[in-house]
Amino acid sequence: MVSELTSMMNTGLSLTSVDPTELMTTSPTNQTTGSSVTSSSSLDGSFYFQCAVVVIGVVGSAANGFILYAMVASKQHKKHVLIFNQNLLDFATCIFLSASYLANLANTNLERAGGYWLCLTLLSDGPGWSTFLGSLINLAAITIERYLKVVHPALAKKKLRKWMIYSAATFAWIGGTAVAASVTITTSNVVNGICYALIFWKSRTVQMAFGIWYFLSFFVIILLIFIFFYWRILVAIRHQAKVMAAHGASGSSTAPQSRSKQIQTSIIKTMMLVSVIFVITWAPAMIYYLMLNIYSKFTIRYSAFYAALFIGHFYLCINPFIYTVNFDPVRQVVIGLITRKKTSQAPERIEMP
Repeated sequence: MVSELTSMMNTGLSLTSVDPTELMTTSPTNQTTGSSVTSSSSLDGSFYFQCAVVVIGVVGSAANGFILYAMVASKQHKKHVLIFNQNLLDFATCIFLSASYLANLANTNLERAGGYWLCLTLLSDGPGWSTFLGSLINLAAITIERYLKVVHPALAKKKLRKWMIYSAATFAWIGGTAVAASVTITTSNVVNGICYALIFWKSRTVQMAFGIWYFLSFFVIILLIFIFFYWRILVAIRHQAKVMAAHGASGSSTAPQSRSKQIQTSIIKTMMLVSVIFVITWAPAMIYYLMLNIYSKFTIRYSAFYAALFIGHFYLCINPFIYTVNFDPVRQVVIGLITRKKTSQAPERIEMP
């Protein structure tokens, strides 16, 4: 999704449906779509937007990398494989995002040898799109896993195996890559030394079908999964709390069990917040992309367009802070690092003879 939008920004195309035949006959210095010519102010906005996304990518890479370290240090990466995989996918997305936008800012001439492959692998943001889609698949898998462990604990303990969890984590990478690669390869090309990603569709019908399928698969269905399963989780937790209160469970429960329930609750709160933030931040860009693929003459103000994409990308920077605040094991590692740093920086006490 971001690939096509980025391609339009970098090449100066107006935000309407693009006719590929016009790209073949239009020089890169005077590109138009219909009768619209991109203004210099929109190009300036594109430049500043891309610079901002590079910053988001760098900050997001550092923040997600720190969370990965905290999970390994607290030995939570083996206990919570899908959550670790979620941060790994976000980390990879930030890396690819910053690399792609930096390469686009360089305005590389792709008429040289290898330009087509550079377009597919970097300038199109295909790798970043694949890990982004993988993160959505993984978020859905985490939601279902939490549902089974909370609502059906006996079934989860009996049927849910480690190989299933690792398979789900692997499928997130494979599924996201398969969708992004297949679409990017078949709809991208280099024209007049410029990379156009997700532009060359076989027909308008195919483009419309993909836009509707993409919106339903990676937004509507994901949203319904969040709503249904987390609602059932909250109902189950409230029921369990009432049962424990009625039987005076506080006196009979052991400390390890209490600690386990506390971690379970923090995980659920963390993943619910991550899911809500995803829906809020990516809804504008997802809806815009759907409209772009359905209506051939759909247009939007550049300021609103940049704001929608910026908010979506900002989601990658918000997640690490959510894990730090809400996920107990990660928070303990962060507090430990801060305390250790303050202790090491404290001046040594000098005793008088």
